[in-house]
Amino acid sequence: MRWLPLMAFFITTIAFAQENTMKLEIPSFANGAFIPQEYAFCIPAQKNHVQMGKNKNPHLKWSGVPAAAKTLVVICVDPDVPSVGDNVNKEGVTVAKSLPRVDFYHWILVDIPTSIHEIKSGQDSDGITAHGKKPGPTAYGVRGINDYTNWFASDKDMNGQYGGYDGPCPPWNDELLHHYHFRLYALDVATLGLHGNFNGKDVMDAMKGHILAQSEWVGTYSLNPKVIDQVIGHHP
Repeated sequence: MRWLPLMAFFITTIAFAQENTMKLEIPSFANGAFIPQEYAFCIPAQKNHVQMGKNKNPHLKWSGVPAAAKTLVVICVDPDVPSVGDNVNKEGVTVAKSLPRVDFYHWILVDIPTSIHEIKSGQDSDGITAHGKKPGPTAYGVRGINDYTNWFASDKDMNGQYGGYDGPCPPWNDELLHHYHFRLYALDVATLGLHGNFNGKDVMDAMKGHILAQSEWVGTYSLNPKVIDQVIGHHP
């Protein structure tokens, strides 16, 4: 009977492996690669350093969702945002690599039906919407608000509730290459029960104890010509 604990261990290990075969892919760019400009909120420019981009959401597709999953969540978060904004986008100074960093959520989409296996390029965002896209239900999930909501709060031309995807726009004088983590979560609940203007932290808190599997794809981006040169060898 001493083999019983060992057998239970192998069964548990196999079940865990099966639950973690979920795979997220972004055909729009390679995993770990520089994000193409069409998926960015801002792109480099000669005048004023930046200009508005096409701001399309990239193409996401996934497979291997656990059979027990009842709903899916998509999040895009940049953990490389400066914790202090004193030098952000200011002439004659840079944002040092050594500065502590915080999370900035670019995309919050919850309660995605498990019957959906992809979000096509431009389906959730296809351009910049002044004052933000409307959060709430869509045909492919429920939009939360991203962190441009807070970023533009004091800008009368842009303030509003920014629902769905809005792409990269890191400081143009940041010495650090930013990383954008696109994450897919499979959950054991049919809904997170979130309504109104819920944000990334709300979603992360609501998912605790309900995640069956997760997968991620990472893109990088910068508006700093020196950083771009180091990464891709040239800049626009």
